[in-house]
Amino acid sequence: MKVVKSLLLGTAAGLIAVGGAQAADLPVKAKAVEYVKICTLYGAGFYYIPGSDTCIKLGGYLRAEVALNAGGNYSAQYNGVFAANNRLTNYYSMRAREDLNIDTRTATEYGVVRTYFDAVFTWTTGNYGGTGSGTGATQYSGTIGLNAAGTGLTGSGGGNVNGTDGNLSGGALGVYYAFIQFAGFTMGKAVSQFDAPWINYPGNNFDQLVGGSGTTNGVTQFTYTADFGQGVTAAFSAQDQTQVFQTNIWNTAGMSTTGVLGGAYGSNDLGGTRAPDLVGMVRVDQAWGLFQASVAAHDNHVGYYGASEVTGHPEDKWGWAVQLALQIKNIPTGAGDVINLSGVYTDGASRYNFQELAATSYSMFGSSNAAYQSIGFAGVSDAVFGPGGGLELTKTYGFRGAYTHNWSPYWNTALYGAWAAVNYSGTAKGLICGSAAFATLTGTCNPDFNIGQVGVITRWTPVKNLTFSADFTYSHLDQKYSGVITTPALTGVAKPAATYELKDQDTYSLLLRAQRNW
Repeated sequence: MKVVKSLLLGTAAGLIAVGGAQAADLPVKAKAVEYVKICTLYGAGFYYIPGSDTCIKLGGYLRAEVALNAGGNYSAQYNGVFAANNRLTNYYSMRAREDLNIDTRTATEYGVVRTYFDAVFTWTTGNYGGTGSGTGATQYSGTIGLNAAGTGLTGSGGGNVNGTDGNLSGGALGVYYAFIQFAGFTMGKAVSQFDAPWINYPGNNFDQLVGGSGTTNGVTQFTYTADFGQGVTAAFSAQDQTQVFQTNIWNTAGMSTTGVLGGAYGSNDLGGTRAPDLVGMVRVDQAWGLFQASVAAHDNHVGYYGASEVTGHPEDKWGWAVQLALQIKNIPTGAGDVINLSGVYTDGASRYNFQELAATSYSMFGSSNAAYQSIGFAGVSDAVFGPGGGLELTKTYGFRGAYTHNWSPYWNTALYGAWAAVNYSGTAKGLICGSAAFATLTGTCNPDFNIGQVGVITRWTPVKNLTFSADFTYSHLDQKYSGVITTPALTGVAKPAATYELKDQDTYSLLLRAQRNW
């Protein structure tokens, strides 16, 4: 028994010793959980990234909408099958979109280092197309115009859709903004410094408003901004011209009657990139509103007169643009009411008037008492040239504006409008109107035109960050042609070979939207 007792006591002592050693290895107190902390340095919604001194904010929106009698979402029936006024034209287009943005900021000895990223995921209903190549409605196929981003949509079969949008499990991804800001510099894809702060939208949801610049989807740039205090800033920027800041440089040797009636006065003979657009901006931002003056220089660089380099080429010509913008706040009509106005003049830089989402070709059909149907057509260019000649720069000017009134904290209405004019030089008119493409024209040939737009939008916000809106837009194309023209079949829009009356055209659209911001 003594032996057994000694063995038990020894074993117990050994276990206590081991247990004590293990207990000594454990921390005396568990480490506190590091909770996410609110960052108050940069406004509401920012949090510190755990383990760092960087603040981050996540945001975005989800949007559902339908556009009635429109050229795709946000747009008007200006060209393609959208403006054909026949069985190829859509009566509606529907879209769902999710936006995600990420904003990070870190305080440093050089000031705040900021990164910003904004991307969208979009699903849009498909669009019908037609080349007239079939015997039945289900056999039309081909290019069907432009989507909201300005890219071509193609498809085949009766229910044509562009590549991914419109497919059951399809959709599209877009990167709007991705930039770094450091020590006064902005590097990456951001809104152009030329733009007014409201970009394309002085009061509207409609995308194709003319009368000024607007880079809703951003443009790649390298910018320095100086802050002089008291709300006065100035910026100088070099920005990519190829993405959104060039329209057409037409070589009139490529003109055809069918092309002209589609709003193209020749082949678009853009050359490779040589120089970015150079932009300067000065802004005064005060309690009463703001004033901004912007200027831009744009290099027009083309390819060749003919199919190869031995045919020669015109020399480059620099175009330019100037824009003034004014915002008036605290007006006596009501709290939060605002007036936004801008005006622009361009010479060889037309995209600074016809912004990136605005149409640069117009081909609109209507009724006629003098011919098979009527047509109004027009086109926008940066320059025009003919064989052996130099560049003839195209001049434009225009304005846009809106007045927004708040009826209550839940309702507001905006009245908005825009107008733009395009003027071709005498030499350019001679090249265009002297082409064989106008051989069947009986009447006046003049490629100058005006486009006017007016609209009204009403928004209802029943709860914070949830808004329902209805946006009605009317457009008038004031083209300067008159008489009639006979054309071969316009197969892309299923129009027959016939004589068409040249006539001004009108169109309207309605955009209904629900949007939840977060």
